[in-house]
Amino acid sequence: MTGFATRLHQQIQRKRTPALIGIDPRWDWLPAEIRQQATAAGGHQSEIIARGFERFSLEILEIAAPHVAVVKPQVAFFEQHGVAGMQALQTVMRAARKLGLLVIADAKRGDIGTTAEAYAAGWLAGADPDAAAWPADALTVNPYLGGDTLEPFANLAQQRGAGLYVLVRTSNPGAAEFQDRLTEGTSMYTAVALAVARAADKYRAADEYYGSVGAVVGATWPQQLQELRALMPRVPLLVPGYGSQGGTSADAAAAFAADGLGAVVNSSRGINFAWRRPGYQEKFGEGKWREAVAESIQEMIADLAEHTAAGVLRNSGAV
Repeated sequence: MTGFATRLHQQIQRKRTPALIGIDPRWDWLPAEIRQQATAAGGHQSEIIARGFERFSLEILEIAAPHVAVVKPQVAFFEQHGVAGMQALQTVMRAARKLGLLVIADAKRGDIGTTAEAYAAGWLAGADPDAAAWPADALTVNPYLGGDTLEPFANLAQQRGAGLYVLVRTSNPGAAEFQDRLTEGTSMYTAVALAVARAADKYRAADEYYGSVGAVVGATWPQQLQELRALMPRVPLLVPGYGSQGGTSADAAAAFAADGLGAVVNSSRGINFAWRRPGYQEKFGEGKWREAVAESIQEMIADLAEHTAAGVLRNSGAV
């Protein structure tokens, strides 16, 4: 079975960009037209919000699909609205797969033994979108309970052609509080990175350079990103923190190999709600929010191409 990283990189080469679009719907930020339509259909407040989230997310997918390879729905935004929210998430994930997009479910799951197996079975569909209730190609995983907790996820990911992105150096300002703590001269994030590298080696197919076990490393920590790429040269990276969190394309540059592969860079709010950004607000406003989303995607693609090795992909002539 073709592994996740191979499928991902094939799509990145086709689209000629490692740009990753996060799907992070927020009710108060949705365009008024979508909130009004969702409200008019009636129902409990959670149903109304879920309806709005679904329509908004589906429109983002339609705009993004011709230009990027992968999207990342943030599960929490849907989960907070109960059954209706999770039904909307499932609809959005299935729609993304039908559009040819790879889906990374940002759920940050992590547990021991059979509980981890259950999480993995529920989320890691991999190459076959019908293999799991939530048709994710890959899943974000929290390793805090120990390296053995990665095994159930990695085992099933290998079987299904799915992927994992293990939290190593997260993009938030408070990450250093725990992740920088030293034990015998080694930081926690370094210890986690070494465990991820070992798991990646164990579960990598013989014919793959990158495997199914990846890592999350924020663009907001460029020095650590460079260090961690050196520690994990054959681990696919998911790089959050670009855009609204302050990370730049230059900050993310160390994540990439010379061929422009090896990483995806995420932007969520800066794309989803582009019309609220300075410059875009004046140019588009809420009335042209779709146009703002489309232009912000192109801006991100061009920015990554200019300041990272992703420019090799942009100039490759691939289709």
